[in-house]
Amino acid sequence: MDPMSLLLIAAAGAAFYFLIIRPGRQRQRKQQEMLTALQPGTEIMTTAGIFGTIAVVTENELSIEVSPGVFMRIVPAAVARVVEPARDPEPDEAPASEE
Repeated sequence: MDPMSLLLIAAAGAAFYFLIIRPGRQRQRKQQEMLTALQPGTEIMTTAGIFGTIAVVTENELSIEVSPGVFMRIVPAAVARVVEPARDPEPDEAPASEE
């Protein structure tokens, strides 16, 4: 093989790593960090689109309250994201009224 072919193969390998493997690992690490930080009282959304508040956290499952007095048991991998509480707009951020 000539050096140009080896360089092309090395460049393809590097591109594959930086475009596919590395972002996947970063996403996986971020998801794992989010799962380890879950605690009771955190509002979440599951991969199925169900919103709830975590009531109990164990190693293998979570119990979430989806409605007052209604609980569901889910596996931690089913948590898609943590829902940030909506904040009230500051007085200077209030939308202008149309007159």
